Amino acid sequence: MAGEATQPTQQLLRRVGCADLTAVPEVRHALRAMLGTWGGPGATDVAELLASELVTNALIHTDHGAVVTATVVPDRLRVEVRDFTAGFGHPCVPHADDGTHGRGLVLVQALADSWGVENHGVGKVVWFELDGGAA
Repeated sequence: MAGEATQPTQQLLRRVGCADLTAVPEVRHALRAMLGTWGGPGATDVAELLASELVTNALIHTDHGAVVTATVVPDRLRVEVRDFTAGFGHPCVPHADDGTHGRGLVLVQALADSWGVENHGVGKVVWFELDGGAA
């Protein structure tokens, strides 16, 4: 519409080193700072949780680190975690006595508005999107 100001796209880009699990809270805090008051109640919490799960998976299951990109527009957030290892394990229902392992992709599948995996020559991108209007 004429006269409406469009809000610029915001983007977060972080490279995380191989097995550097200290990067997980750093990415989470940077994402929270970027999002500010974006989305409905709880949207930022869900975004942080899902980003943490994808970054943790990339760091635990690959040997070459990862690149995290989060892009937010007024009504949508997309987080991508690119690693440099081929192959992808599909989400499975974790065993009740398995502690905290095996739940990351199940959470992404349950809480994201959409998600997926894209192969990129060397490695893959695991991504999710959240609708900022509904949380």
